[in-house]
Amino acid sequence: MKLGIVGSGMIVQDVLPVLNSMPEIELVAIFGRTNKKEHLEKLQVNYHIKHIYVDYQEMLASSKLDTVYIALPNHLHFSYAKQALEAGKHVICEKPFTSNIEELKILADIAQSKELYLLEAITNQYRENYLQIKNRLDNLGEIKIIEANYSQYSSRYSAFKEGTILPAFDPKMSGGALMDINSYNIHFVVGLFGEPNDIAYYPNLTNGIDTSGILILDYGQFKAVCIGAKDSNGPSSATIQGENGTIYVNGPVSSISSFTYKDRLKMEEEVHINTHKHRMYEEFLEFEQIIREKNQEKMRYNLKHSLKVMDIMTIARRSVGIKFPADDSFNKI
Repeated sequence: MKLGIVGSGMIVQDVLPVLNSMPEIELVAIFGRTNKKEHLEKLQVNYHIKHIYVDYQEMLASSKLDTVYIALPNHLHFSYAKQALEAGKHVICEKPFTSNIEELKILADIAQSKELYLLEAITNQYRENYLQIKNRLDNLGEIKIIEANYSQYSSRYSAFKEGTILPAFDPKMSGGALMDINSYNIHFVVGLFGEPNDIAYYPNLTNGIDTSGILILDYGQFKAVCIGAKDSNGPSSATIQGENGTIYVNGPVSSISSFTYKDRLKMEEEVHINTHKHRMYEEFLEFEQIIREKNQEKMRYNLKHSLKVMDIMTIARRSVGIKFPADDSFNKI
């Protein structure tokens, strides 16, 4: 994979050491704003990135890269991904994939028409512990209750209360707890059980944005509760309760560092089989393999999952009146 990175924020700085350690991935380029060029130069030196671009079209025109990784604020995902696909580049996009389901369907159609690969970077779907949870669901018997709580007081929330609206809490930038922290919970549940029969969202709304909220997914014979909070701390974890046993995820479902299986006889087993400590390693390993092997079937499977999640998030936000931004921000970054 010959990779061009779009953005230079915290998530990029988090993943660069991982990408730099993977011989399968060549760090060809990084794109950012002109006023970030000094920062880009430091990243270039530290992680051996070959080229810096402050003009996105110039980067997309380069034949030296075949894949673009988009790690920008949520509301920019669609426009940057669309331009990359139209330029003939494969796209890996940070979660949430887009601002709404309509945007993602447009991207999926473009990718299909051009036979390109369109993938969402959502860590938990690729962790070995998560795949092991999938394999053990039958041991639980009939599922009854699922609870996933990811609550973490945001460093930007204090500023929000004082009137400074940063992207994480800006409805015009597709911010909010559901699109950010609770998306991991939704991916966790949908990846295991598919699309629910019905959904209901109960957010704590301030200035038109959900600073925290509870999403209920109704699967008929069982219910799932997804709790996401950026305005308070809580015991981030997940529980899958079945008639014959229970699985406890120890910590947030973004990383799934370990889980505990307990049967009705109180026999316990702790599982921690992730081979790499960094939560983003497995996903990029899989992305590289999908693109290298031209595995359209696997890509379509992953994209179908992402479409289900985006549909849930779109319905939930619209049901409580959270507005979606118009995608007119490309030239404003």
